[in-house]
Amino acid sequence: MKRFRVTLLVICLILGWLGYADLRILLRNPEPVPISIGDLERNGAPREWLTVTGGHQDLLQAINMSGTMEIDSFLVPLKASPEASEIHVWFETRDPEIVDLLTSYYFHLDNDTERSEFLVENQFILTAERELTGMTAESLVADSNRQKLLELLEEMNVPASENVIFISEGKQPVKGRALFFSTMAVIGLLKLLFDLLKSPAKKIQPETECEKG
Repeated sequence: MKRFRVTLLVICLILGWLGYADLRILLRNPEPVPISIGDLERNGAPREWLTVTGGHQDLLQAINMSGTMEIDSFLVPLKASPEASEIHVWFETRDPEIVDLLTSYYFHLDNDTERSEFLVENQFILTAERELTGMTAESLVADSNRQKLLELLEEMNVPASENVIFISEGKQPVKGRALFFSTMAVIGLLKLLFDLLKSPAKKIQPETECEKG
C-alpha cells in the first residue's frame, strides 16, 4: 500500500507539472507573435507561438522526417534569402503540396534529365517566400523533440548550432490539455489525502473495541 501511495504521489506531481507548463505557455501565448525572419535569427524567439514573415523555404535541403517511403512530413530550412548559406531556422511541415512535390522528386523520377526539368518547372516553389505560423520546440514538453531533431540533423551531416530554432508549422497551444493534467493531479492528490486520513481511523478502532472487552 505504501508503494502504491508513493507511485500515486509521483504521478500526481508529474501531471501537476505538465499542467503548469501547458498553462504557462497558454498565458504567454494568447495569439501568435509576428516576427521577421531576420529578427528571429538575430534575437531568437520572443514567445513559443510565432508567425514568421519574410523567410524563404529551401525544399532541396529538406529532410524526410520518417526516413521511409511512407512520407508524411519534412524538416525544411527557412532562410532570410534563397542565397543564404547558413541555416538558423528549420520548420517541420505536413503541407500536402510540399510532401507530394518532394516525394515526386526523390522517388518518382527515373533519370537526371527528368530531375533537371522538374527543378526548372518548380524553381519558384522550391525557394518561395513562406509566411510560417507554428510553435517552437522550446517548452519543457517539447524539449526532447528538439533534441531528436538535432540528432536527425547530425545523422544527415547537416551542421547546426546549439541555438538553432525549430518550428512545428500549424501547431498551437493546446487549451484543454492543461486543464486535464491539472484536474487529474488534483483528483489523485485528494484520493491520496483521503486514504491517509482514513488509515489511522482503521488502526484506532480495533484497540478501542479490545479495551471495551
